[in-house]
Amino acid sequence: MQWKKLGLLWAPNGECDWARTHATLPVVQRLSNDDWWVYVSTRDAQGKSRIGRLTVGVSETGDDEPHVRQFDPSPVLSLGEPGTFDDSGVMPASLVQDGDHLRLYYVGWNVLATVPYKQSIGVAVSDDGGVTFRRFSQGPLIDRSIQEPYFVTSPFVLRENDLWRMWYVSCTGWEQIEGRWEPAYHVKYAESRDGFDWNITSVSCLDAGAGLAVARPCVFSLGRRYGMLYPFRSLRNYRTDPNEAYQLGYAESDDGIKWERRDHEVGIRRSPSGWDSEMLAYGWIQRHGNQTYLLYNGNGFGRSGVGVATLIEAS
Repeated sequence: MQWKKLGLLWAPNGECDWARTHATLPVVQRLSNDDWWVYVSTRDAQGKSRIGRLTVGVSETGDDEPHVRQFDPSPVLSLGEPGTFDDSGVMPASLVQDGDHLRLYYVGWNVLATVPYKQSIGVAVSDDGGVTFRRFSQGPLIDRSIQEPYFVTSPFVLRENDLWRMWYVSCTGWEQIEGRWEPAYHVKYAESRDGFDWNITSVSCLDAGAGLAVARPCVFSLGRRYGMLYPFRSLRNYRTDPNEAYQLGYAESDDGIKWERRDHEVGIRRSPSGWDSEMLAYGWIQRHGNQTYLLYNGNGFGRSGVGVATLIEAS
């Protein structure tokens, strides 16, 4: 693949108390030939995250670059009730059409006293095309368990006929590095018949390897095969050293379960300077007309905002 960067799409400027910083984990809902809704995770002054939404103008022919028309003044999904799995923050992960309904799979997180946080997977449902969302339940769909002792996060869900398929991030443990607890994780796989009750298969789709972590998967069709875009990083110095920070990787699969990493084919790298000069993370692939777009985060895990690139050469 080869991508052409179109630049920064949007970053908060403190216009809302609940959206002081960050525009993390973009998820796209296509509205028409001319508009998207882009869901992102923003943070308030205390670092708690809510799901916000941008209206983005985009041409089906690709003549005009995507541009923000509006940022909704109220969050799409706010914090959960105190004591629930998402009382410290919510972040978008995947959007799936279910008949007349939409399901927004999301990440909920809690602050902990030992390690810094715990994350879980939840879902919100819309009955009006995405205008409003309501929590399916106050509890998570997938949480810590016998199979998942640390945490689960960042699900990507596809519905294939009567089978719901999920690729998600599974924490494999915490390591204390220079006085700070750092998580390691890789991508695992789950299946469901209804999209709510999930069978944890314990299949590891994408192992990070020693000293590395693989994060938010984005899975897409390659005809009879699958492609996956994901960020990966080192466990050490990834917050301060761009060479150890998140960069984007790429893999392919015949069945969506066994994957072959082809990171050298991803076709996009850090810029020499600017908003994405230190890291690239949390990509989302969106096809639109005759164009394929990549939305992604740059420096500071989305603190510098969300940007966009367009595919100029496929694999």
